[in-house]
Amino acid sequence: MYEAHDKMISLIADNYNLLESLGRFGINLGFGDKTVEEVCSSQHVDTYTFLAIVNFSINGYRDFDDNNRISVPTLLHYLKASHEYYLGFQLPNIRKGLKEALDDDDNLARLIMKMYDSYAHEIRTHMKYEEQTVFPYVDSLLREEVKGDYDIDTFSKHHGQVTHKLRELKNIIIKYLPGDAQRNNQLASVLCDLYKNEEWLGLHSEVEDQIFIPAIRRLELRQKQSDVSVKISKMINQGNGGNETLSDREKDVVISLVQGMSNKEIADHLCISVNTVITHRRNIARKLQIHSPAGLTIYAIVNNLVDISLVKL
Repeated sequence: MYEAHDKMISLIADNYNLLESLGRFGINLGFGDKTVEEVCSSQHVDTYTFLAIVNFSINGYRDFDDNNRISVPTLLHYLKASHEYYLGFQLPNIRKGLKEALDDDDNLARLIMKMYDSYAHEIRTHMKYEEQTVFPYVDSLLREEVKGDYDIDTFSKHHGQVTHKLRELKNIIIKYLPGDAQRNNQLASVLCDLYKNEEWLGLHSEVEDQIFIPAIRRLELRQKQSDVSVKISKMINQGNGGNETLSDREKDVVISLVQGMSNKEIADHLCISVNTVITHRRNIARKLQIHSPAGLTIYAIVNNLVDISLVKL
């Protein structure tokens, strides 16, 4: 596993594919014999996040010391730059090489080009969705300006591998395309690029599944906790929302509700009837003008009926 004190040049010597990743982090060449930490620091890249992605991609290392240390801005920059590189360079470059290696007058060759364009369209659509929906959502999370019901799990449910058409295309070229000595070298070169791209897309998808999506879930959770804190603060400043105080028995009912008890469980716990519990709940709602479990939880925390550390937010 690579660490912050290792020299950046050593990482590249071990795996030259890292050269393509450097630009996606915004790291320029010409760093001499500096360590990973020195290079990242001088080029404003979070070292921990850089190493997390590198160790995951190269070594398959998944057991990060502290997932909360993942820098979402660094991760987002990496993913955005990866899309730019793939859509703006790799896809067009492979298409150009494939077209040069095929015979325009051959019907099978034209069909292969059509298959490639279909594959490229699918990849472009997939990545454009992330750029137009997922990435702006994460940006709004970072600015604490989230609106609407979208969350990262919505993306996660529809996120998957998009390499099956690429695999099919490679196999058809290898098995069925008649070639000649002049075109074989060109086709072999294009096939190597297709294999590398299949591997890259798989890794890219895994980085999103194993690092990006969990990091955004943690960011969402922190924001939800922050929202609860804001609501508690407002309630403290505005009072408890009603002019009447609760009786001791009503407070016991509130505490039980916050702990997740049902009416029957509250009745058994307080040695009263279910009907009495229902009456207490009706009176609590009338006095406090609070009707939701979340609202009662906030009330209980603000008025020191329960400890916030024991409440599942």
